[in-house]
Amino acid sequence: MSQFWDPLQRVMRLRRADEAREHMEGTDRLPPGQALTLKFPVLTYGSTPSVKTEDWRFKVWGLVQEPKEWTWADFLALGEKTQTVDIHCVTRWSKFDTTWKGVPFQAVYDQLMPKPGADYVMFHCYGGYTTNMRLDELLQADVMFAYEYDGKPLERDHGGPMRSLVPRLYFWKSAKWIRGMEFMNENRPGFWEMYGYHLHGSPWLEERFS
Repeated sequence: MSQFWDPLQRVMRLRRADEAREHMEGTDRLPPGQALTLKFPVLTYGSTPSVKTEDWRFKVWGLVQEPKEWTWADFLALGEKTQTVDIHCVTRWSKFDTTWKGVPFQAVYDQLMPKPGADYVMFHCYGGYTTNMRLDELLQADVMFAYEYDGKPLERDHGGPMRSLVPRLYFWKSAKWIRGMEFMNENRPGFWEMYGYHLHGSPWLEERFS
């Protein structure tokens, strides 16, 4: 009897383990080619900028009727939002249920008057980093400029004092140390895009490289 039941029990244990793993990873939430992590890896090219909030400025220029510039206090006064989202890095890690506080992109956009054809945006950052975005992507409700993570001020290593957050795209698009954006009429590649990363960067389509 034990020779019969032991293999069956082993199969049942393996099935329960598979079900538990599927529940943990949330197969409907985990993009293809990604692995779930509980950590928050730090990936940075070059040095880590150090920007004090009293010196921080956010500028908007390019194809807009009037360029804009905000101080830290003025920018935060545009509005605030707290949201919990999943994030996905092109290096194949995903982290579920990350909580951020920031200024919604829509609140900033409402202050602007883009010119006709301004369908693309280049994010510009302290330290020289850039990344290109489609405007229609940025107008999604979950896009923000984040200054808190997990209830605390955003750490420098993760882009503090402010970073963009575009959770539906690979995390390199959520530019750290954000300082402004340029409106454009063409999808000009940013830093990593010039080195072969995809111009769009959807994790669900595995748009890792051009």
